[in-house]
Amino acid sequence: MLADVVDLCINYLKKEDLTMHTSIRLHVTTLVLPLMAVAMLTVGCSAFRQRITTEDPRTASTLTANFDQRDLLEMADKIAGDIINHPFPADSSNPIMASLGILNNTRTHLDVVALENTMTTLLMNTGRMQFVNTARRDSLLREQQYQLANATEATRVQIGKQLGARYMITGSIAELGGQTGKQVRASKQEDVYYQLTMEITDLETGLIVLRKQQDRLRRRSKPVFGW
Repeated sequence: MLADVVDLCINYLKKEDLTMHTSIRLHVTTLVLPLMAVAMLTVGCSAFRQRITTEDPRTASTLTANFDQRDLLEMADKIAGDIINHPFPADSSNPIMASLGILNNTRTHLDVVALENTMTTLLMNTGRMQFVNTARRDSLLREQQYQLANATEATRVQIGKQLGARYMITGSIAELGGQTGKQVRASKQEDVYYQLTMEITDLETGLIVLRKQQDRLRRRSKPVFGW
């Protein structure tokens, strides 16, 4: 709207006869210049305006060499697929699992809880595995004790009816990194390597029945000046 007004005023000035009275020309000019200034300011400010878009976390571009959402999703997908395809004993139909966490052996903070939750969610959604709620055991026991003391006999849960897990899932994630030495090049390169190890242990025998690893290497280049 403002840009249209400015264009009209400029066209008006161009079409006017050169003999137009000086005072009229000055009046129109003083009207046009502020409008042009406001228009330029509006366009300039729009360049600094915050822009927000929604992206698919699985296909969004990678902006860092460190562990990101794509690593989390891809590693969880692959490990979950390996676990589902593992031939558990015939008597372990829909085995009960206890997920006991992933150790972060890296130099940086990683949300290993999110990685664990993503993986166990994928496994549960197959309908072929069950999980005891190890993360909320304390809350569960408190609720049982509360019901035992306060709820009616007909509605309170029975104590000692929890199901025991046959297998436990544990894991760890490690990080290795290295930089190039002094070389005649336009950029400095850094390799960042992550390795996720997951294993399933039979709680009755103590035997490790499955161990799987997923890794990834990402290279980061930084421009440098000189040597």
